[in-house]
Amino acid sequence: MKIKDEFVTQTVENEHIMVAVDSNIFSGLVRSNKTAAFIIEQLKTNVTREEIIEKMLSHYDGVRSTIEKDVDMVIENLKRIGALDE
Repeated sequence: MKIKDEFVTQTVENEHIMVAVDSNIFSGLVRSNKTAAFIIEQLKTNVTREEIIEKMLSHYDGVRSTIEKDVDMVIENLKRIGALDE
């Protein structure tokens, strides 16, 4: 899966922001905390859920089950707004 090309991300004053370049797809602004921003950055290339989890485990000191829940939540939210190509 991968973030659709119609969505762009930017970090502004330590805040990660994602917007759609076409308001017919999604009209709004997505603000992300550091964890969600890390996941979104991984999704800029074609990647699997498991690959994201493994990268998070190597980057963050966290429990696998918690990281899995975080990844699933971000993926579901991105799917809901139509931001993912699967």
